[in-house]
Amino acid sequence: MIEFAVKGTRIYTPGGPREGAILIEGGRIRDIVNGDDVPNGTNVNDVGDLAVIPSLVDSHVHVNEPGRTEWEGYLTATRAAAAGGVGTIIDMPLNCSPVTTTRKALKLKLDAVKGKLSVDAAFWGGVIPGNLNELRNLADDGVVGFKAFLTHSGLDEFPNVSRHDLEAAMPVIAGLGLPLIVHAELDPCAAAGEDPRKFESYQASRPGDMEVRAIRLMIDLCRKTRCRTHIVHLSSAEALRDIEEAKAEGLPFTVETCPHYLTFADDGIPDGATQFKCAPPIRSSDNREELWRALGRGVIDFVVSDHSPCAPELKKFSEGDFLAAWGGIAGLQFTLPALWMGAKRRGFQIEDVVRWTAERTADFAGLQAKGRLEKGRDADLVVYDDAALFEVEPRGVLHRHKVTAYAGLRLQGEVVAHYQRGALIYDNSGNFPAGRRGKALLKGSETWTSSS
Repeated sequence: MIEFAVKGTRIYTPGGPREGAILIEGGRIRDIVNGDDVPNGTNVNDVGDLAVIPSLVDSHVHVNEPGRTEWEGYLTATRAAAAGGVGTIIDMPLNCSPVTTTRKALKLKLDAVKGKLSVDAAFWGGVIPGNLNELRNLADDGVVGFKAFLTHSGLDEFPNVSRHDLEAAMPVIAGLGLPLIVHAELDPCAAAGEDPRKFESYQASRPGDMEVRAIRLMIDLCRKTRCRTHIVHLSSAEALRDIEEAKAEGLPFTVETCPHYLTFADDGIPDGATQFKCAPPIRSSDNREELWRALGRGVIDFVVSDHSPCAPELKKFSEGDFLAAWGGIAGLQFTLPALWMGAKRRGFQIEDVVRWTAERTADFAGLQAKGRLEKGRDADLVVYDDAALFEVEPRGVLHRHKVTAYAGLRLQGEVVAHYQRGALIYDNSGNFPAGRRGKALLKGSETWTSSS
């Protein structure tokens, strides 16, 4: 029995935008039909000319719970996600404590999510020196893949791996049919500038060459092991030629970037504005435009938030010290409007944004019930006013803390309503009418299907 329908003139299906109605039954899309073909008696939400898009799948989110919930937690992170049109997050294996590198730690994380999810959540496991024997356990218990760092992660409990570690781990991960995602900066770092209040002092310490060398290492290991290899938060356009060649070779090699690298540039960052510190760093406006072009031609596969908040005092605002501040940008709630604002200015369409933030991220993680508005998938959808303009103000920030690089920025696109499995989970009056209805998504569940 059809329980509900969303009707509109711009429903963004995999075949492009169309007029019609999405029929919802049992939390799934029963069909997408012409507007006149909605069964009599169906409760219909006619959204007119507003865009109807699939909920975003953000595969790079640091929730930090358990253990560092004072930085962020599932209650606040998933409410911010719902308000930003993100229907599924995939939580990183750090900066929670303990880090998710053992079966025991994953169980603690799964215990921590209970009763707190406003959207769905899946989970990455971690690769560190010495936990090779835990990889199969983590895969058996439901992680969607594994994360490794090639440089210090910022947390001693999540040490970086060496080439030797990866040569042992990548064949195991390949055998499990899962991806390895890599923070690709390779030591040694360069010397920082003398004035810690200037962004360029921090930027100088992490030049693009760190990414280039790390990505070349990962391409070589991908070629040798055939392990699905993914580069997270690409910031340096210097690495694009190597990435393009790896893809042309047919290697299972993918890359993401983030809205902050596509929105900001180094010449717009004031002295002491440590809310802009992240690793790798934001780079030049020319570099930014090269990333946009690479995204447009498919060299960069998709865009995710790398939401990485912390307690405000760790940002060292009183000193304005870029070298001492924690590196991470809180942006989970603003991925969609920031990306759409930049995309529209460069001639891209809504369907491009859907491909970069929903279709490809769902496919990458194997979440085959997510990411597209089509028959049989979860009825996870966003009613989006893509013409609306708004300014990011503290009162509207739903992350645990109000600190974000997007503060004061005028963005384009407002989430009018967000449905998950057919239930309204957020509307633009600020309501969360469905409460905490999200699920923990684990490998082997009905939502997860291997894409290897």
